[in-house]
Amino acid sequence: MATAKKAPAKTAAAAKTAAPAKKRTPNAAFMKALTPSPALAAVVGAAPLPRTEIISKLWVYIKANNLQDAANKRMINADAKLKDVFGKPQVSMFEMAGLIGKHVK
Repeated sequence: MATAKKAPAKTAAAAKTAAPAKKRTPNAAFMKALTPSPALAAVVGAAPLPRTEIISKLWVYIKANNLQDAANKRMINADAKLKDVFGKPQVSMFEMAGLIGKHVK
């Protein structure tokens, strides 16, 4: 009967010599200032903003106007301003970012 060899245990010293984790750098495409269309500017303002800020301002608007569906929080009920942006009366939060792409340059 052969006995299996055990792998040597890693020591604490070996763990310390590992390369330190790199600081994550933001993607330049997300940080580029984009000009919103007139329909989107009615919600987030006319000043050029990065895509991340546009999404953040949309969520502020959605929450301030209580536009999340009560039964399913992932769905957003569009008011008159958002219907111009989304093109339909209700969208999911996952669709929202894709629909915004048509309204920024």
